[in-house]
Amino acid sequence: MDAETLPRSSAPPAGVAIKTEIVVIGAGQAGLSSAYHLRQRGLEAGRGFVVLDRSPRAGGAWQFRWPSLTLSTVNRVHDLPGMAFSEAVDTSATSVEAAVAVPRYFAAYEERFGLNVYRPVKVSVVCQRGERFRVETDRQTFSARGIINATGTWETPYIPDYPGRERFRGRQLHTRDYRTAAEFAGQHVVIVGGGISAIQLLNEISEVTSTTWVTRRPPQFREGPFNEEAGRAAVKLVEERVRAGLPPNSVVSVTGLPRSPLIEAMEARGVLKREEMFSEITETGVRWADGRESQADVILWCTGFRSSLDHLAPLMLREPTGGIVMGGRLATQVVKEPRVHLVGYGPSASTVGANRAGSAAAAELMGTLGIVAA
Repeated sequence: MDAETLPRSSAPPAGVAIKTEIVVIGAGQAGLSSAYHLRQRGLEAGRGFVVLDRSPRAGGAWQFRWPSLTLSTVNRVHDLPGMAFSEAVDTSATSVEAAVAVPRYFAAYEERFGLNVYRPVKVSVVCQRGERFRVETDRQTFSARGIINATGTWETPYIPDYPGRERFRGRQLHTRDYRTAAEFAGQHVVIVGGGISAIQLLNEISEVTSTTWVTRRPPQFREGPFNEEAGRAAVKLVEERVRAGLPPNSVVSVTGLPRSPLIEAMEARGVLKREEMFSEITETGVRWADGRESQADVILWCTGFRSSLDHLAPLMLREPTGGIVMGGRLATQVVKEPRVHLVGYGPSASTVGANRAGSAAAAELMGTLGIVAA
């Protein structure tokens, strides 16, 4: 059966795989950018490529973000290629929730360029079948010559396994579970992590209750403007890791945290008093190696995410280091399997990086498959 003939709401006969040239897995910034560039190079949605997305509606991971993350507080949402953010969203309304604005933009983008995203579709496994890939989902099975994986990290939150974590009597949650600071009023919250999200949530929660801020390494605050040259240097460091087959670090881990008015206000309030990482978790709080203890009602793990790649496990792409050796112009092509590209992985994890990676992946994958651009 051909993908071009399949309505998104229908299902093929049992055992029949829907054939297409390329399957794009994920419809966030990286996936939509990739799909756009496939269309620009002459492939049609359906027979040429299919975009699969597990979310219930357009918006990628943005639709699940906490309500206080507004257009005024979020890091800049870069325009997708071919359509400005301002064409779908009033960017002057800075109080609009990012979880509302970005999905509105993505939905308008999908419609304008006829990307025909299949959703909600959860990809369970990708495996080789001769010269093609078999993509099994909870709805249909697809057969493709190439894969662009753009699943991001939102579905794979990371919480380190500290001693005693299972016996803590209070509440533990991850960044992705956070909704509003008000729910923690009157409780002592231990916030773990030194990234941008940790800083934002520490600021909000410290306004309504007492907090302890804990990080594994001393936070590095960046002085001065972060210009294009500094951005390229930071991305280059992340790119070098994935080209060597090492697990990717976040871009912020090499850029440091910007010394913004928010940071200065938090310092003035005495909130940015960082504690080193505790050594264990007790029933009622946390304990450091020197014997100090802190009572806690809540532990909020702002400890980041890992790339959501479990469905690619049968392809055996990973190295003993835990990473994947990446090649290609922008380090999107898997060296072990050039018919697979990972966008939104490593150096392309930022929104602007995802745009550039989508273009490179589309061009290189079509070249590998021998598909001539229109």
